[in-house]
Amino acid sequence: MKKSFRKTLERIAGCQVLFDEPLAGHTSLGVGGPAMAVVYPDRRECLEATLAFLDSEGISCLPIGNGTNLIVRDGGYRGVVICLQRLAGVGIMPDLTGGAALLTAEAGASLAELVTLSAAAGFAGLEFCAGIPGSVGGAVAMNAGAYGREIKDVLAELTIMDRRGEISRWDRTQLQFSYRRFASPVENGLIVAAAFRLTPDDREEIKKRISEIKSIRRRKHPLEYRSAGSVFKNPPGQPAGKLIEEAGLKGLKNGAAQISEKHGNFIVNRGGATAKEILDLIAFIQERVFLEKGIRLETEVITVGEES
Repeated sequence: MKKSFRKTLERIAGCQVLFDEPLAGHTSLGVGGPAMAVVYPDRRECLEATLAFLDSEGISCLPIGNGTNLIVRDGGYRGVVICLQRLAGVGIMPDLTGGAALLTAEAGASLAELVTLSAAAGFAGLEFCAGIPGSVGGAVAMNAGAYGREIKDVLAELTIMDRRGEISRWDRTQLQFSYRRFASPVENGLIVAAAFRLTPDDREEIKKRISEIKSIRRRKHPLEYRSAGSVFKNPPGQPAGKLIEEAGLKGLKNGAAQISEKHGNFIVNRGGATAKEILDLIAFIQERVFLEKGIRLETEVITVGEES
């Protein structure tokens, strides 16, 4: 990488920039080679300037929050990663429609903070997010969901920035969602903020529901190991984890990567796993389940980067 590019990116971004940064430390699975750079915008102006510069230079970029639904290959990412964790402002304001409220959050805010804040204020709607380790931007991009609810069900408005740094706002009625996917109305658009419509409820009842959901997650999910959450989408009417278990794959290892002994739809890093070990295990699961069940499992996790 040319020194001139480094200096220019640092100057234009106006925030912390790490070069040749390994991405294993930026994903919940703990795998991934280096990116050209990781930029940490702490103001929208920094993000706007960075995106416009990268667009003008024809350099690809990858926005991430907590990296919880992401696999980066061992060869790394030939582009710039935009880490949004420092764009994390949140707030609640009256919606003036039947006592409801709007919870506004920047893309880097954690779902855990939103769940806690809304419960403390006595507003319901985000309990299903309890225990999900992701950030707002990733949750919207993946239409995160659990226990019969999805982000689309509570989303009121979305703020998106295009690759030239221009902002647009979109009402929920203008947006298209499907199972674990969001079709952005802006080509290569980056989610910078969202507003969620919540309803008033008893604080203790909200907290009780949150506690129950967290308890279920602790009991069913392998939280003691690094993972990317659920690896596969659930086929209609059939949990992917159950199909994997019925195929006799629960606990199967490939190097330091393992299909969880607790939940078949989780692949865990038992320490020192490579992206290749994880991806090979994913491919093996897909092949075996198709041979035994005639069902092609589609991944929920996003894979980026180059082979080593």
